[in-house]
Amino acid sequence: MTAERTAAAVSAWVPGRSMGLKLLLVCGLALLMSIPALFVFALLSDRTNRAEEVVRDVGGLVGGQQTFLGPVLAVPYAAPPLEKGQPPAAGVFVIFPTQGDAKVTAHSELRRRSLFEVPVYQADIAFDAAFDLTGAAGQAPLGAVLDWNRAEFLVGASDARGAKADVTLQAAGRSLPMSPASVLSESALNAPEQKSRSVQDRGLRFFGASAAGVAAPDAKFNASAKLKFTGAERLAILAFGKTTTLDAKGDWPHPSFDGGFLPEKRQVAADGFTAHWSVPFIARGVPAQGTSDALTRLGPTALGVSFVEPADPYQSVARSLKYALMFVGLVFLAFFLFETAQGKRVHPAQYVLIGLAQIVFYLLLLSIAEHLGFDGAFIIAASATVGLISLYAGWVFESRRQGVIALAAFSLLYALIYVLMRLEDLALLVGALASFAAIAAVMYFTRRIDWYGAAQPPARVKESV
Repeated sequence: MTAERTAAAVSAWVPGRSMGLKLLLVCGLALLMSIPALFVFALLSDRTNRAEEVVRDVGGLVGGQQTFLGPVLAVPYAAPPLEKGQPPAAGVFVIFPTQGDAKVTAHSELRRRSLFEVPVYQADIAFDAAFDLTGAAGQAPLGAVLDWNRAEFLVGASDARGAKADVTLQAAGRSLPMSPASVLSESALNAPEQKSRSVQDRGLRFFGASAAGVAAPDAKFNASAKLKFTGAERLAILAFGKTTTLDAKGDWPHPSFDGGFLPEKRQVAADGFTAHWSVPFIARGVPAQGTSDALTRLGPTALGVSFVEPADPYQSVARSLKYALMFVGLVFLAFFLFETAQGKRVHPAQYVLIGLAQIVFYLLLLSIAEHLGFDGAFIIAASATVGLISLYAGWVFESRRQGVIALAAFSLLYALIYVLMRLEDLALLVGALASFAAIAAVMYFTRRIDWYGAAQPPARVKESV
């Protein structure tokens, strides 16, 4: 009987026979919590893809991300065949204005579908171009004969579905009606920022107006065009002149300036933005005239402004998930310290429950953020999670005081998560320093522990004689 009682006591003690092994087990359980965190990340990815799909659908109905080209001159030509017996070569010779100016005024709004919002805009665009054709014909392909009677003024847009009014153009004091261009129908833009978009969205759709009687060798004249278009998310103007300027203003309070050149001047306020670009000929990197291939080289010169949603809940939740393992580990370390201080063992299953409560925090955060935004969702999800695990700490250690200590500690921990989400550029530095401080605290509070000793030594059993 004595041997049986001794064996039972030893058996009950063996799983936690040393604090060192218990700490290794706690660390292993923290790593194990990465598995359910990956499932939450997969769910987040699915919701993000759904949001992007809605953006594409809604944006497509109003024109999507629009890119515009101001007036350029396109002159068809015929050239001698490259080899004997072949038909004459034909092409289009493009002449850019010596000076191109654009003014854009954008009015924005949010369109909602289900839980998702898409920023759309209506833009009024005015182009002014000064042409000087002196010597331009001499840059045409060798032997090419320019057909000035078929010359066209071209204006381009990414998606004609966004047009809200007919495009009007005036040149040399004459008003010229515009219709789908005949000399060129579409040109692909090989801009780096557009590689992820579909082939259909990369092309420019051209509107043309006859330049016969206006365009001629060595002629000088001005041309202007006005467009009214809708679009979504982004608006860009190509540097269509040898020297190009752009003045843009809008009522969107969170613009992001992008493309090949950043504005020289910008001002962003709660009621909107203004910006000014100036691109000199040498910076544009495209010749003043050339074959139609010159149009495909304008993509990297886009002067763009994106209508950014500053409080994207999916992006914020994704950033918080990247720190999931660190914060699960910190909570586990806190419970381990409570365990050593109280002398009461915490079962591995209880650690798993604590870890699952933290994973559910991210589910709450994601689901509530879709309705209330990230800030409100974080307050609700964090309050619920901190309250639950603090209450659980009081139950496990059978101490109301320990529950209050846990509430204070975990409140600080989740406050740190929120700060990391808002620091952005400094998030990695602050997270690294916080992790270092946590490890240092664990080292300090466990400095007197005998890691080889028993976590909870078995009670002595009196031998029966």
